[in-house]
Amino acid sequence: MAVTAYKVHGAVAVITMNNPPVNGLGHALRSGLIAGLEKALGDAKVKAVVITGSGNGPKQTFCGGADIKEFNTPKMLAEPSLHTVIRAIEASDKPVIAAINGTVMGGGLELALGCHFRIAVGGAQVALPEVKIGLLPGAGGTQRLPRLIGVEHALNMIVSGAAVPSDMFKGSKLFDAMSTPEALLKDTLALANKIVNEKQGLPLVRNLKMKMPNADGFFMVAKNTVAGMAGPFPAPGKCVEAVKAALTSRNFDEGMARESQLFAELINTPEGKALRHAFFGERAAGKIPDVPETTKVRAIKSAAVIGAGTMGGGIAMNFANAGIPVTVLEMKQEALDKGLATIRKNYENTVKKGKLKPEKMEERMKLLVPTLKYEDLRNADIVIEAVFEDMDVKKTVFQALDKVMKKGAILASNTSTLDLDKIASFTKRPQDVIGLHFFSPANVMRLLEVVRGNKTGKDVLATCMQLAKTIKKFPVVAGVCDGFIGNRMIHQYGRESQVLMMEGASPQQVDKAVEKLGFAMGPFRMGDLAGLDVGWYIRKRHYAEHPKQPRAAVADRVCELGRYGQKTGKGWYEYKPGDRTAYPDAEVEKIIVEEREKAGIKPRKISDEEIVERLVYALVNEGARILEEGIALRASDIDMVYLNGYGFPLHRGGPMHYADAQGLFNVARRMRDFSRNPHSDQKFWKPAKLVEKLAAEGSSFAGWDASRSSKSKKKGK
Repeated sequence: MAVTAYKVHGAVAVITMNNPPVNGLGHALRSGLIAGLEKALGDAKVKAVVITGSGNGPKQTFCGGADIKEFNTPKMLAEPSLHTVIRAIEASDKPVIAAINGTVMGGGLELALGCHFRIAVGGAQVALPEVKIGLLPGAGGTQRLPRLIGVEHALNMIVSGAAVPSDMFKGSKLFDAMSTPEALLKDTLALANKIVNEKQGLPLVRNLKMKMPNADGFFMVAKNTVAGMAGPFPAPGKCVEAVKAALTSRNFDEGMARESQLFAELINTPEGKALRHAFFGERAAGKIPDVPETTKVRAIKSAAVIGAGTMGGGIAMNFANAGIPVTVLEMKQEALDKGLATIRKNYENTVKKGKLKPEKMEERMKLLVPTLKYEDLRNADIVIEAVFEDMDVKKTVFQALDKVMKKGAILASNTSTLDLDKIASFTKRPQDVIGLHFFSPANVMRLLEVVRGNKTGKDVLATCMQLAKTIKKFPVVAGVCDGFIGNRMIHQYGRESQVLMMEGASPQQVDKAVEKLGFAMGPFRMGDLAGLDVGWYIRKRHYAEHPKQPRAAVADRVCELGRYGQKTGKGWYEYKPGDRTAYPDAEVEKIIVEEREKAGIKPRKISDEEIVERLVYALVNEGARILEEGIALRASDIDMVYLNGYGFPLHRGGPMHYADAQGLFNVARRMRDFSRNPHSDQKFWKPAKLVEKLAAEGSSFAGWDASRSSKSKKKGK
């Protein structure tokens, strides 16, 4: 299928971009634009040229920028480049008008800025979002946009990457005219004929002059403000420099040269690579090789949640927020009332912050139907249990659901560690059972682990992946094992933090070392926030199942004292009323010293570098085993779990990406070093087979993902 269409309307040639889904500026589309332009220039009857996108209306797309399918491929750099296309437009001896029929972003906006005139439909989204993937607009965006809307407004758009409605620019130089979806073609042809008849010429944005009083002061403030907001990411600061060049350079070409230089500086930064890894990882996570996109999904018009506690209430809020009626079941009226009251309080807090209107809150509360009877759930399209993490409790719940739920209803468990296949076996419809592991607080946290059982139906999986987006969650598919992806890995991370503590590192040092890397919280502070009793319960289950498993002696003693973290005022740290600051506690220090002596361990000085390596590489090694077993579909899925659910620093890209950045040869070597540590789990630290294989090949987890993706595509053919 041709990615551009060419049609002449009287004296006006219209080139229509048609490269679904967002008219990405891939090589074929760039070539098509040049070919269409040359055809129009060679036709004496054509007096003006229009470039527009397929479809019509604010929800359509004029052009979404670079074609992500060509990222990191030779086609992305092949001529004609976007620069070449824009230069060709500027050199045209016939006026070129951009008819912006919908969303215009990134390179798409830069393309429009290169045209002589622009007309846009109202309500279309306008943005230069490159900063979000660690870059800056590299095809003149930083140089042309300030000339049209002013330095300050342009800088805000470029540094934030935020989309703004086209109506905001009505009357500015950005758009010469505004239109409606229905009248865009008619209005554009009228504008083109008017331009020709009135001999309005070929105005170029590059030729517009710029002035700004007190520019030095403005850019000094902007630089300091952006530096404070950007954190570890260099792109926002480079955006400021590029926009400044638009104002201070001797001419447009000098400013463009500076933009290109700054773009080149950003392209290989670790932070930029991490952001782009996250960008592509999010898109890859929704692709399940054996579940076609055409899989028919089940309609979800009503839901039910079992349990009105912290987790159940949060899950119910997600459905109400999406306008889906949800029945909430509890065993006792007191628990039900408390749960609904907590939900109302959560909504009221959102109202107080001005993020929700009171009437919207009431609409959502009306969608929540409380009940004490299983029979009241029978007509729900999906039911999610959020009860105590105990297999016997789950058995009781799922046997009851199997009896009352209608045929075709999806039965979901919010279990965070338990065997989903065993849970499914409690029913006569295992094909309808799936795991939906929400993260606390469920109404806030974006990540959703979608756990696929051995008998889970493909339509059930596809339905839940689609449903996740409806309730504004980010779904990642996981297979069945103890802890799935996230909690299975965090178990090793937590275990190694205990070993480090026994060897000589204090909880404070361990926390500070990983927080310096970029984690929001270290393992001990995070444990106190989440509640140490949760991990203690899981450890006791593991001890029962694996009697020879080493005990976390210090952690167990801390919990035996009722020190469960912030909720009890004491955990690994001590907390004062109304103060979430973590204060070191002598009682914990005494326990650590006593347990070291019992174990015969003489404490040693441990570097922050070793702490980071042992904690992050523990995640990596377990992650590699998860990949070997097929629990995760791809390494980037593991990274998406950790970026969205466990506070792994975004600028590091996730544990598997971080390992790639260090080089898997070096990672495997350090793992072998740790396997010789007499105090650690020597069997665990033997590098996973996948780590050894990729290290020996000089490859990476990203390369492994790409290889599997390529094989999957060939199978599909």
